[in-house]
Amino acid sequence: MPSFRVIADGPLDDTVLGFAGPSIQFLPWSVAVEGTSEPVDGIYTYGHPRLDGPMLDRIAGVRVISNYGVGVDHIKVPDAVARSIPVGNTPDILDGATADSGFALLLAAARRVVEGDRYARSAEFLHYDPGFMLGREAHSTTLGIIGLGNIGRQVARRALGFDMRLLYRNRNRNLDAEAELGAEYATLEDLLRRSDYVILTCPLTDETHHLIDAAALREMKRTATLVNIARGPIVHTQALYEALRDGEIASAGLDVTDPEPLPRHHPLLDLPNVTILPHLGSATIETRSKMAEISVKNLWLGLNGKPLLHQVGL
Repeated sequence: MPSFRVIADGPLDDTVLGFAGPSIQFLPWSVAVEGTSEPVDGIYTYGHPRLDGPMLDRIAGVRVISNYGVGVDHIKVPDAVARSIPVGNTPDILDGATADSGFALLLAAARRVVEGDRYARSAEFLHYDPGFMLGREAHSTTLGIIGLGNIGRQVARRALGFDMRLLYRNRNRNLDAEAELGAEYATLEDLLRRSDYVILTCPLTDETHHLIDAAALREMKRTATLVNIARGPIVHTQALYEALRDGEIASAGLDVTDPEPLPRHHPLLDLPNVTILPHLGSATIETRSKMAEISVKNLWLGLNGKPLLHQVGL
C-alpha cells in the first residue's frame, strides 16, 4: 500500500488516526506555514487553521484538502479551486448535534443554569428562596433564526416542541421551510425587534462578518437572549460585551467567540449573564466519529485521484 505525506494541524484525535491508518504520514502544520521543497500529497484541516493560495504555492504536489467539519471559512476555497485542488467537508451529519447544543445554550441562558449551578455549589446556598434567581421562559416565546439552512431547520424543529413562534432571516426565502415549520420570513431588523431569542446558524461570509454589531444589538429587546452556534466573527465581541454589561440585552449563549479562545483576561468572561462553551456544537461521540470517518474517506479518495464524497466549491 502506498504511503502518503499529509500536512495536518493537530494533535489529531485517536479516531482520526485510526481511520487514517499507518499509510498516511502526518506532517506538522508548520510545514504549510513555512513551505517545503519536498512533495506533499494532501492537507487535512482538523481545527480552523487559515489556508490560502500563497500557502498552497509554497507546497508542491497537493492533491486534496480534507476538512474535519462542514464550515470551510478558514480555507480560501476559490484559491484551491484555481489550483485544481478539491476541498472536502462533512455536511449533514452534524446538524442534529449542533442544533441540540444551540438549544441547550438557549435554555441555559433563559433559566440561568450555569449561575444556578455555581450558587448551588457555593457556601451561600443555605435555604430555598422562591423569589431568587428568576429566569425567563422559553416556551410560547418567539425565536428568530438567522440562517435557515440545515442546522437552522433542525433548531426550528426543536423550537416547535416548545410552542415557539418562528421568524427567520435567510439570503433567500425558503417556501418549503415555511410550509413545513410555519416560519415567517422577516427582515433582519424586524426579526431582532420581535424575537425573544435570536440564534445564529448562518455561515461566516463577508456579508455576515460582524452582522450582530452594536446597532443590531440595540434593535433587540432588553429581555432578549442571543445564541451563537455559527462562527465567532459574526458577532462584534466588544459590542456584545457592552450590551450585556449595560443591560441592552438580557443574556447570551456562545459556542463560539472572536477571538477563539478569548484571552483569559477578557471582560466578557466575568459577566454572569453569558454562558460560553469551548466550541462544542458537534462534540458528541457519535457525530465526531462520523466526521472523522467521512473526512478521512475524503482524504483517501483525493489522495488516490477519485471524486470526494463531499466536495466544496463545485
